[in-house]
Amino acid sequence: MEQRRTRRFTLELPVSVTRNGTERIVQSGLTKNISSGGVLFTAGKEPDVGASIEYVVVLGGPSEPRVSLRCIGKVLRANRLDSGEPAYEIAVTLERYEFVRPEE
Repeated sequence: MEQRRTRRFTLELPVSVTRNGTERIVQSGLTKNISSGGVLFTAGKEPDVGASIEYVVVLGGPSEPRVSLRCIGKVLRANRLDSGEPAYEIAVTLERYEFVRPEE
């Protein structure tokens, strides 16, 4: 039986990867679940496992104000999904974060 240190919340939120290791990239996807220690999301490009990663999760719904959470972590694993298109399920840590104000 798998035991987790923190509770996971199943949430489908927009996420964008802005840096993988030292490479600046622009890649979007959707979260599958979030905890205080990490995020599981899907994206179209496989990241470097073990590398640092910078990603932004957009919080809020269509009728709510949106808030962006800029996160820094490390890539723990990336599993290719059988979806017909290149897609990966990516697990990353959540080591640091900051709230980012929307551009006015």
